[in-house]
Amino acid sequence: MQQEIRFATFNVCNLAPPGAKLYDNLAPLSQEQYDAKAEWTAHQIDLLDADVIGFQEVFSQAALRDVLSRTRHYRDAVQAGYDAPDGPERLLPTVALVSRLPLAGPSVAYAEFPAGVAMPADGHPEDATLSRFARPPLHAQVILPGGQITDVLVVHLKSRRPDYRHGDGADARSYALANLRSLQRRGAEAVALRVLVSDLGRSGRPCIVLGDFNDIASAVTTSIVMGAGAPCEPGSDLPEMRERLYDCNAIQLRQDYLRHVGYTNVHDSTYMTIDHILVSEHFHPASPRAIGAVQDVLYVNDHLLQALPQASDHGQVVARIRLFNLS
Repeated sequence: MQQEIRFATFNVCNLAPPGAKLYDNLAPLSQEQYDAKAEWTAHQIDLLDADVIGFQEVFSQAALRDVLSRTRHYRDAVQAGYDAPDGPERLLPTVALVSRLPLAGPSVAYAEFPAGVAMPADGHPEDATLSRFARPPLHAQVILPGGQITDVLVVHLKSRRPDYRHGDGADARSYALANLRSLQRRGAEAVALRVLVSDLGRSGRPCIVLGDFNDIASAVTTSIVMGAGAPCEPGSDLPEMRERLYDCNAIQLRQDYLRHVGYTNVHDSTYMTIDHILVSEHFHPASPRAIGAVQDVLYVNDHLLQALPQASDHGQVVARIRLFNLS
């Protein structure tokens, strides 16, 4: 049985076919620009060499399939995802999953928040969408070596980009309120995601949540997703670990702080890690119910300082997990 598995997350930064309209302030890619981006992305995927990869900012599943056809090791991999056209001429960003391990069934995208989860409206028409994910998370059931089914969620939470409203000016008050709206939206999505994870956790299956959280691991929004400080399930060994998620970087067995360079984004000269791989207790070495342990976490981020036009503006994260022989 394969003893090591790898999970990765990769924000590909606006992967779309040449000529596709994405944003008003972003010109469509030419064929030459697209080919350069597709080749760079394919090379990066092979470099990750992960069994399961979650992708963000995929505007076209066909473009992702084309990228996979340019790889050496993923041409026969399973691809799961969805497109989100915004009218006849514009595309919206989505998430996707590519797996060299088999899936137990079709993937599911959660567009609506779970029942009872919604952000209070302030009377603006745009707030009618605050019971929905801006980029629906994708859920797939991956069959690990040995047959264990694991729930995998690929996510991309609301960005930090200020959420201005019509009529807002460029003054300090408008800027602060616009940032607050973005935080509120990201917080609401974090709560909805926590409820989804909790519901999935009742099955007893392992769970992995990976993607672009647009916040650091210790942020309130990310902590909400992880269920930090949530009520414990009584009557079992280490009940506080039930339904919790753990940052792979924090629980990896190889902790080399002197060489740690784990960042995935550079903004205004600030280095941050906003892309994460979170796992349930099944991959925590301290859990009596563990089926494996996170060996180490790798951050692939050299390209962030090279300013390559075809490269992503995010680093990639790879978690290497060793499975226990429980038979």
